[in-house]
Amino acid sequence: PCPLCLPQYGLVFDAGSTHTALYIYRWPADKENGTGIVSQVKACSVSGPGISSYADDPAGAGASLKPCLEEAMKIVPVEQQRETPTYLGATAGMRLLREQNSTKAEQVLAEVAKAIGEYPVDFRGARILTGNEEGSFGWITVNYLLETLVKCSFTGEWTHPPAEDVVGALDLGGASTQITFLPGTTIDDSSTKALLRLYGTNYSVYTHSYLCYGQKQALKMLMASLHQVTTSSLISHPCYPQGYQENVTTADLYDSPCVHAPSTPGPAQVLTVTGTGDPAACSTAVQKLFNFSCGANGTCGFNGVYQPPVRGQFFAFSGLYHSLHFLNLTGGQSLSSVNATIRQFCNSSWEKVQKELPTVNRTHLRDACAASSFALTLLLQGYKFNDTTWRNIHFVQQVANVDAGWTLGYMLNLTNMIPSEAPQRVVGLRRSNWIAATVLLAIMLILVFCLLTVLCYQRNSSGYESL
Repeated sequence: PCPLCLPQYGLVFDAGSTHTALYIYRWPADKENGTGIVSQVKACSVSGPGISSYADDPAGAGASLKPCLEEAMKIVPVEQQRETPTYLGATAGMRLLREQNSTKAEQVLAEVAKAIGEYPVDFRGARILTGNEEGSFGWITVNYLLETLVKCSFTGEWTHPPAEDVVGALDLGGASTQITFLPGTTIDDSSTKALLRLYGTNYSVYTHSYLCYGQKQALKMLMASLHQVTTSSLISHPCYPQGYQENVTTADLYDSPCVHAPSTPGPAQVLTVTGTGDPAACSTAVQKLFNFSCGANGTCGFNGVYQPPVRGQFFAFSGLYHSLHFLNLTGGQSLSSVNATIRQFCNSSWEKVQKELPTVNRTHLRDACAASSFALTLLLQGYKFNDTTWRNIHFVQQVANVDAGWTLGYMLNLTNMIPSEAPQRVVGLRRSNWIAATVLLAIMLILVFCLLTVLCYQRNSSGYESL
């Protein structure tokens, strides 16, 4: 095939707090500035922890990426590798490391950039995304894949779907959580506003990222708060299954900036954690991690952060999907059904859950109750969804066979595949106009059919008379 007709490729590393993944994307070379055309060829999971865990071994962070880069080199044709844009974006794990030790964070980024630079790709940099970028790019990804920003109509023309078709995005990682949506009002706090110009349309989206409220860090904060209410080295954990027991050290418990060590830290000690499997106590303990009062703000999410009321449909992915999918709760169940299932699971003994789910990783099994309780509290009391709006949340892992997350939106933005001006011949027809046009067309077709029938009948009858 001619070189201009070959599909093009793009690579994006999602360097999260708990693990890294490399996404390989492909699109046709003649991609008009359209939509719904980029597909995901592969997601390669990097073995080992997130790159922020390599603070004391930066070279190890770079080395960890190589097996996935090798995999990509087998997928991207040799003659196209040098033109393949490649990015690495790091999220909340690296934001936390930068808070703790900016020099170590820079060293880790330098090492991952050095490792990627050894491959014949068009490497365009490794950087730490801000929380607002992470939220906005996740929102772009989902709406791009749903074709709610611009759509190619059956006549081959680009049309702008109505604004109410645009969906919100809810993301939960290991160290942060993001909420992004198009509010029905003006956004009163400029720090939570992202102005996006996509396909000739301006979007003023509300977005906020809560650092430390990712699943891993939240469960760490939960354990620390349970430790701080006891004077002994024994911790009763209401979210762990009854009969579960483990030892943790205070050093491991307080190794993150999200977890504030007691004002008078004693010597490093070993703590014994025992699960009590108590759903009500678990829910109460999880709620204590949040401050739900809004103060003078009037409308807020939690911890005093401004948030307009949620509006429209939402797609919830990453940790929100996984924590509820584990309990088979991502199929559009009612809120009362979700509550009942979580309560029932949180009431189970360690012996029972191990027997019922023998193949599940021990840590996942231990954390399932705490994770689902946290996800529910975050959505209901944190983001202020209620009985009615709960039905507007769709829990998904993928949209159109592409993983939901910020990486696709990031690549689309940096490769200018979503132009700020509309593609040629964008037709901004409202839904009501489409309906009117369709009805008119149908009426015309019926009239033509009737006319043809009459003509045929007349011709037949005149033929019969002459005979």
